[in-house]
Amino acid sequence: MNSLQTAYCRIYQKVMKVGANAFFPWKEPQIFSGAGAVKDLAKIIKEKGFNKPLIVTDPGLMKLNLLAGLFESIEAQGYSYALYDEVVPNPTIDNIEAALKIYNDNGCDCVIAFGGGSSMDCAKITAARAAHPNKPVAKMRGLMKVGKGLPPIFAVPTTAGTGSETTIAAVITGENHTKITILDPYIRPPYAILDPELTLGLPPFITAPTGLDALTHAVEAYIGKSNTKNTAERARQAVNLIYKYLPVAYADGKNLEAREEMLKASYYAGVAFTQAYVGYVHAFAHAIGGMYGVAHGSACATILPEMLKYYGNSCAKQLADLADEAGIKGDNDIQKAKRFIKSIVDMNKEMGIPARFDMLKEEDFEELANRILAEANPLYPVPREMDRSQVLKMLAHLQA
Repeated sequence: MNSLQTAYCRIYQKVMKVGANAFFPWKEPQIFSGAGAVKDLAKIIKEKGFNKPLIVTDPGLMKLNLLAGLFESIEAQGYSYALYDEVVPNPTIDNIEAALKIYNDNGCDCVIAFGGGSSMDCAKITAARAAHPNKPVAKMRGLMKVGKGLPPIFAVPTTAGTGSETTIAAVITGENHTKITILDPYIRPPYAILDPELTLGLPPFITAPTGLDALTHAVEAYIGKSNTKNTAERARQAVNLIYKYLPVAYADGKNLEAREEMLKASYYAGVAFTQAYVGYVHAFAHAIGGMYGVAHGSACATILPEMLKYYGNSCAKQLADLADEAGIKGDNDIQKAKRFIKSIVDMNKEMGIPARFDMLKEEDFEELANRILAEANPLYPVPREMDRSQVLKMLAHLQA
């Protein structure tokens, strides 16, 4: 990228940082946490003055019967609920519109987002559509395009990775498998329920990519140029917890302590990146995931170490800080940074994350580059900018 383009990106990012920190409502959700916390949700909703939630979830969680306790507790409180349980792994506009119809037909007054990032994203934008019925999803794309007045969202994560229970972001799949990224403080859930019992027994092939997704959030937030004191602290806390507890949760899915600490890590990473932004890892992951259906966490995990290598010494000091949190030693910042990157490569290998993408096709590179650059430049405050030629080179590097 030439100096003029880089200067434009940096000025844009600086203005966004100053403006966002000055004018955005950065209030974090009210947290209800601990084993069995979801059983108190029905009472919490009633105490907040609501009595007809729309529950948004996916078919897999319904088959696992994870919502049984929530259903029973709502009935015990003497009110009813509506249910939309057809969220797909990369939620679509059709998902949003189907959930919205159920919300409206049943006179709902709040939304429960129950599941992973897909259910969270679907629930957030369903609430946005309920508040703004004349604004289609495509018109919400970008920054601050939703607006206030949403029905309250009670977010119940069942994986420890996306941090969506505390973010201002939602990603929806539009026409031609394109990703619609929506960023607005008003879609941030005001309530989050962190119940580790809901994540007990998640299989390793879900634990790994979701945990590494949280790691990506923390790393990209910390090494970017829009960090604040709070986001930096949260990112470091997240990395510390992930390195301590992700291997434990991966090896023993029934370890309640590890599950609880990973939920905290995911939340901390979510707080960090929702204000400090992510970077090219996410832009690549969104493009590749949208085109080929690759799970988001797995895509991020594959891309993360390769992108950190590209950044090189531009973020060595920040990576050295994170190495300290991970318990990685070294004689200087550059050595610690390299060892931190190597630790991610090793963790990916140990947890079955592919080092490259075998579905990437060279004939798709130009379109992928269009999507990556449209998302990332000039918004993401990355350590080192990329132009089209560098994006294409990285895609070739990621190809198996």
